[in-house]
Amino acid sequence: MAVLPILRWPDARLAQRCAEVEAVTPALRNLVRDMFETMYDAPGRGLAAPQVGVLQRMFVMDETWKDGRPDPRVFINPDILWMSDDRAEGEEGCLSLPGLSLRVSRAREIRLRWTDLDGTRQEALLSGFAAICAQHEFDHLDGVVTLHRLAPAVRAKAEAEYLS
Repeated sequence: MAVLPILRWPDARLAQRCAEVEAVTPALRNLVRDMFETMYDAPGRGLAAPQVGVLQRMFVMDETWKDGRPDPRVFINPDILWMSDDRAEGEEGCLSLPGLSLRVSRAREIRLRWTDLDGTRQEALLSGFAAICAQHEFDHLDGVVTLHRLAPAVRAKAEAEYLS
């Protein structure tokens, strides 16, 4: 296992839409192990493959480990099937935007479909912080970072602050 370097915005790879994962292979399993090690080392609660330079539709997440309840999960080729109209607004950090915390609005619940490491399609309703974390990581797969979720004036100010 290895701690991988995390790309930092404005690296152009973070703005690209990722390709589908073709198959669960031994190389993919190794990448997943490295991504978890990287995420925990950072320390974060989620990490998308493009954040470590792999432009594939996959992310890892363990939204409860910092609370002493580890629940590591892998989401390969995820699709958000539904989002609630009920919104939560809160501060979000990002491992690719270190030191920057931005106020973002997200759906409080989502229905997510994905493939797990066994190659089995899964579907679940995620709510609360799990839903918010999954939406954040899913955004990375489409080349979206939290800055893109801000109003233009707020984004310009945050970018200037981050890049200074």
